[in-house]
Amino acid sequence: MNVVIVDDNKIARTTLKQLASRVKDLVVVAECENAMDAYNVLQEEPVDLLLLDIEMPGMTGLELTRNLGAKRPLIIFTTSRKDYAVEAFELNVVDYIVKPVTLPRFIQAIDKTRDIHQSLEEEVNIAPDAFIFIRDSNIVRRLSLDEILYAEAMGDYVKLHTQGKFYAIHTTLKAVEERLPADQFLRVHRSYIVSIPKIDTIQDGALIIQGKPLPVADAYRAALNKRMNIL
Repeated sequence: MNVVIVDDNKIARTTLKQLASRVKDLVVVAECENAMDAYNVLQEEPVDLLLLDIEMPGMTGLELTRNLGAKRPLIIFTTSRKDYAVEAFELNVVDYIVKPVTLPRFIQAIDKTRDIHQSLEEEVNIAPDAFIFIRDSNIVRRLSLDEILYAEAMGDYVKLHTQGKFYAIHTTLKAVEERLPADQFLRVHRSYIVSIPKIDTIQDGALIIQGKPLPVADAYRAALNKRMNIL
């Protein structure tokens, strides 16, 4: 995993780099002393993990996390303060380590990160016979494409809605869109992908699937009308 260390304290950066060197699959690609430098690095480098301090001059680690949005790498906060923990975990970060960072605690957080990273790579795979395989908790489940009504982005997760239930997977809507067949599924909103055959009606800027109204953004309306082959 490619790692970026972000901390305004040079000693803290050195400590984290030394800890990372003890883990064979971690590669530190950059060290940044502020959040803005880290933001710029993330625009240029493929990064899997941020080791991110919270209290820094200018932009805080929490603000950086919010600004990165859904496409951000995995994040472990490393901070001397305990009182940001609730706010941090509301942002769906992997872990929250209170300094000083010890090797056992660091390895524990990296092991959790590695599991999530591997699951993101394996989360959704298209099968040639109209099925996808999704990671549902600790099992891989086969799901027929015909069962899927729509996909809904929810923070760092995507809900695949089927008849009467949904499956929440840790991935992005873009990743799901890339793997679902374009002849059956269409993006209609930044938060929704729908199964075209499951659409019942379209009215007042929304479409209805089994009684559930879903928004259609203006940017996607023309593509939807074309795909629906409306007379």
